[in-house]
Amino acid sequence: MTKTKALGAAALLATLAGAAPAQTTAAVDANLARNLAATCANCHGTNGNARGDMLVLAGAPAESTIAKMAAFKSGALPATIMHQIAKGYTDEQIRLIAGYFAAQPRK
Repeated sequence: MTKTKALGAAALLATLAGAAPAQTTAAVDANLARNLAATCANCHGTNGNARGDMLVLAGAPAESTIAKMAAFKSGALPATIMHQIAKGYTDEQIRLIAGYFAAQPRK
């Protein structure tokens, strides 16, 4: 059995056995945070640099964004649409989005 076939067989067995994958989703897709954050561009602007009255996310501390998203998810923070949008993300996805926006320069 070649090394590639052995690794493939081991991965298949691990999957069948219900073992957790060795890599996280973020490790598999290096652009995942950016791609998730891109879904916010319609309202919050490219890379979080909103125009007009919309909240600027670029440069905002990740902890603040995470807390706001949790408040939207729970309904504690009133919103027109964010409470529905927030419920569509996992906690891990929200963490990735918040980290991405925190790293963006505010313009």
